[in-house]
Amino acid sequence: MNVDEALISKLEKLARLQLSEEEKTRITSDLSNILDMVAKMEELDTSKVEPLVYISEEVNVLREDVVQNQLDKATALKNAPEEDIDYFKVPKVIDL
Repeated sequence: MNVDEALISKLEKLARLQLSEEEKTRITSDLSNILDMVAKMEELDTSKVEPLVYISEEVNVLREDVVQNQLDKATALKNAPEEDIDYFKVPKVIDL
């Protein structure tokens, strides 16, 4: 891929930026270096390398999800400012 003024202008427009000539020159150089590095990495033979699934060898220790200290409906709704049969009644927050 060729990094030229047209590409920089297109990226500038897409990112809604206004770059100075100095910044355009610096970005052109940086993008060229990045693309060169990626091209160099594409030359590597990775056919015998397994994909990295996890960064760390650590294993999460999870506890069993057990329901405890449940309130019945009447107790839960006892302090509700307003209720509608089995539910808390709250002011409307989204207008459709």
